[in-house]
Amino acid sequence: MGEENHELLLPLVDDENICLPLPINVVSKYWNVDLPMEEAIESAKKYSGFDGSILIEGIESAERHGLTCKIVHSSLNELKKVIALGIPPIVILPGIPEITQHASVITGYDQQEKTILHYIQKGNQDGEQQEGAIPQGIFEKEWSEEGKLLIILAPLDILSSVSLENGSGDKSNRLCLVSEKYSVLKNTSEALESLKQAMNLDGNNPTALNLFGAMLNAQNSPDCVKYYEKCLQINSRSYLAYAGLGNFYLKTNQFEKAENYYTRAIEINSKRSAKIYKNRAYLREKQNNNSGAKDDLKDYLRYYLKAPDRGIIEQAIREL
Repeated sequence: MGEENHELLLPLVDDENICLPLPINVVSKYWNVDLPMEEAIESAKKYSGFDGSILIEGIESAERHGLTCKIVHSSLNELKKVIALGIPPIVILPGIPEITQHASVITGYDQQEKTILHYIQKGNQDGEQQEGAIPQGIFEKEWSEEGKLLIILAPLDILSSVSLENGSGDKSNRLCLVSEKYSVLKNTSEALESLKQAMNLDGNNPTALNLFGAMLNAQNSPDCVKYYEKCLQINSRSYLAYAGLGNFYLKTNQFEKAENYYTRAIEINSKRSAKIYKNRAYLREKQNNNSGAKDDLKDYLRYYLKAPDRGIIEQAIREL
C-alpha cells in the first residue's frame, strides 16, 4: 500500500458482553484468538445492574488467552504508525449524549481524504464490514477530550516491535481502568487506592487526576478542585474536568464559577452532555439571566430527546 491510506480488514463480530466489550472481541478475533463468552458471562454476574462495559475485564481475558496489551496516552502520528504496522488500535472517545465514554476500534486512515476509519458493528447486505469515516480534525479534537488514550492489543512479538512515545504510562493507565471496575462494584476504597498508585507511577497522568477528582467530588471534598485543575494543566481539553468543576461549584452555591466551568466544557463539546445545559439553566435563573436559562433548557431537550422530565421542562420554558 502507498502512503495515501492504510486499511485493515477486521472480522465482523456481533457478540459482546459487559466483561467482553465489542472492541476487545473484534481485535482478539483479528489475531485469531477466540475469547470464551462463557467466561465473560460468568464475570458479568458481579456487575448486575450495570449497563456499560468493563474494559479491564476484556483486556485481562485477552491477556489470559495469549495477547499482550499496552495502554498509553498517544498522538495521531503514533496511531497511524500502529495501523501501518498492521495493528488495529482501540481508542477512548467521548460517548454519545449521556454515555461518558466509549471504546472504538480504528481500522485505518486515508491521508488524501484526511479521515480516520472506525469499525462499525453492523455489516452491509453482503456481510462486509462497514466503516465510519471521521474527518481527522474532528477525530483528534474528540480524542483529545480523553487525553488521547490508546489501547494496543496484539501478540507479544508484534507488540514488542512497536516503540511508543509514552510507553512508560502503561501501568498508570491500567490502574485507572482497574479503579473504574472497583467504582462500578461500589468498592470506593479500592478504587481510590488504585488511583493513588496510578498517580504515584505518573503524577502527570490526566486520566488518573480527573478520575481522582471525580471520586473526591462525589464525596463532596473540596480537595477535588486541585486534582481537576492539575488535570487541566496537562490536558486543557478535558471536558470531564471542566464539567466536574462546574458540578462542584454548583453544589457549593458558587454560581458564577460553576457557570464559567460549564461554559468551558460546552465550548469544547456542545453535544457531549444534555444535563450540563439543565444545570447551567438552573444557575442562570438563580442569577436572573432568564433568557440564557430558557436557551439552555431548549438545548437540554434538543440533545436529550428521551428526557423523562420533558413535560416539566417545557412548562419551565413557557414560564421563563
